[in-house]
Amino acid sequence: MADIHLVGTAHVSQKSVEDVRSAIEEFQPDIVGVELDRGRYVALTQEVPEPSVTDILKGGNFGRILVQWVLTYIQQRIGAETGVKPGSEMLAAIEEAEAHQRPVAFIDRDIRITLSRFWGKMGIWEKIKLIGALIYSLVSVEGQEIDVDEFTNQDVVSAAMEEFRKFSPQGAQALIDERDAYLAHQILMLGNRYERVLAVVGAGHIQGVQRYLNAPETLPPLQSLTAEVKSLPWAKIIGAAVTLLFLLLIAAIAFSGMGFEVLLTALVYWILINGVLSAAFTLLAGGHPLSAATAFAVSWLTSLNPLLAAGWFAAIVEAKIRKPTAGDFRQIIAAETFSEMRRVPLFRVVLVAALANVGSTLGTIAYFVFIFPVLGIDPVVVVSVGFSNMLQMVQGLF
Repeated sequence: MADIHLVGTAHVSQKSVEDVRSAIEEFQPDIVGVELDRGRYVALTQEVPEPSVTDILKGGNFGRILVQWVLTYIQQRIGAETGVKPGSEMLAAIEEAEAHQRPVAFIDRDIRITLSRFWGKMGIWEKIKLIGALIYSLVSVEGQEIDVDEFTNQDVVSAAMEEFRKFSPQGAQALIDERDAYLAHQILMLGNRYERVLAVVGAGHIQGVQRYLNAPETLPPLQSLTAEVKSLPWAKIIGAAVTLLFLLLIAAIAFSGMGFEVLLTALVYWILINGVLSAAFTLLAGGHPLSAATAFAVSWLTSLNPLLAAGWFAAIVEAKIRKPTAGDFRQIIAAETFSEMRRVPLFRVVLVAALANVGSTLGTIAYFVFIFPVLGIDPVVVVSVGFSNMLQMVQGLF
């Protein structure tokens, strides 16, 4: 049976860098496993080509992109406060292993799989809370003195993990629990080939990984940790439901005998409420007035089509005006404040896309909540009379 030793680290801690070097020196492992995947290792050590602006706009998942950028920004800011580059302890482990002529294994799950499962598993409310918490973090991380070495204290780490689990159960499962299992799988496979294995992992994974190492029979199948998350296309389902509900509402008003003026007013308010809120959120994102005008012009239609989004059109116009380049990626990562990051054209384009969609969604909700009070009519009467008249018409045709 292999002798396996775990080292828990904080990703922006000088103490963790020193702990890793000491552990390799003292334990003298046959192999060192690091909590990195090959893609992240390349990103830490080499210049990697960034995806094109067109690829980002075509991808469409602007919320997930923003979350990824903001998380990177927060980690960069903490690293700047402590003077330690994120991932330094993993690079130190690799350098020390190479100095001792020991092989290195990348034992973490591909970051693209982790982010995909993290975002895909979270419900809508969890995503809203996460974005709100990140916005708060953007402000609170500025100028705050942070004792990063506390992040390796297991009592502190356990409390933080428990809070995150309450905050986002599904997100915690993908980001923590699944990776605990994946890391344990990789470490055990190394243990089948080497007698002394040193694994360098984040402090938040120590307890979970150790539990699996103590009871390997409890590990979920490896394939289940890397498969694409299968879930119902809720965005399309909700979009189709909104379209059907709106059409039924308009039909009910048309057949209720309320008159053409009420029907026209209902249609005008649909255009105005969707348009104004989508345009307002575009401007809130720092979008150009032409981008806001685009959001206003299309949101009434995109709200009725689950395959379209107002943010896409607003982002295309914003990109034409701001002209983002591939170099914007480096500027986003290097930004020292959120205001500075927000001035980067590419970040502005993605932010416009995300917030224009938020405004359009809120506009749709506001319409169904307020349209009957605005029109001054009783919804029960309109719906019952309208559908009764429609039913009579259909029966008359047959």
